[in-house]
Amino acid sequence: MGAPDQPGLDALRRGVDAALERALPPESQWPTRVHAAMRYSVFAGGKRIRPLLCLAAAQAVAGETGRERAMPFACAVELIHTFSLIHDDLPAMDDDDLRRGRPTCHKAFDEATAILAGDALQTRAFEIIIGAPVAAGAPLAVLEGLAILAQACGTAGLIGGQIDDLKFEGVPATPDDLERIHRTKTGALIVATVLGGGVLAGASADQKAALKAYAEPIGLAFQIVDDILDVSADAAALGKTPGKDAKAGKATWVSLHGVEASKRRAEELHDEAVAALHAFGDEAFLLRDLASRIIHRAS
Repeated sequence: MGAPDQPGLDALRRGVDAALERALPPESQWPTRVHAAMRYSVFAGGKRIRPLLCLAAAQAVAGETGRERAMPFACAVELIHTFSLIHDDLPAMDDDDLRRGRPTCHKAFDEATAILAGDALQTRAFEIIIGAPVAAGAPLAVLEGLAILAQACGTAGLIGGQIDDLKFEGVPATPDDLERIHRTKTGALIVATVLGGGVLAGASADQKAALKAYAEPIGLAFQIVDDILDVSADAAALGKTPGKDAKAGKATWVSLHGVEASKRRAEELHDEAVAALHAFGDEAFLLRDLASRIIHRAS
């Protein structure tokens, strides 16, 4: 869907990688070890789904101009996501040795360096957003974007979801407990990604509401698909260790609802998300494409 001259996801992904390259200090710059660890994790071959969602939302609001305004936010989101993965893999958290098909940051470097690299990526993310261009007549867009991302990273979002995820290791969780974990640990950043992209592009109140109505079900669906892949894919496909949630005694969508019901729920959420994009017309073609790819991905 969309006009032939519109960019594809592969072209946008290359643009994100180029912008991330510019956004991060070189390994040769002091402090060299931390910068090397930051770049090792950011350029480990991620799919860039979150920054693509950000740019797709900006496209829906203001086309190419919107994407240009949102690129700093898109990069910031990827840095926040990578920071969360570095810390999630630490021995005190999920204690994983493999991420994106190669040793995790604390294995490739050391635990202290990994912690500091994650911290540095988080602070760099907010620094990048400060320099983002804004739409005419929207001088507070950058501050609004900062607030959206900060809330998603805090105890109401990613951190709250992570602490509950650890809390329920080996402890029975209800479906409501699990949905809260998924909507905060994973979903909150995805919602912030989409909403922030729209905000930086100059979205109206109605457009923000529509983007949120798209992002909330997609954020939950993303984690449901992750839970399905954790029991159906191998390490080569996933790029990380499969089956760790079951070994740790964590509740997953699959363990509570089964594989087939989980697939049906993901499809329902996909349909709910796409329905929210009606007002954007063809300019939402990237958001529709990404929704389908998220639901049907194999890794």
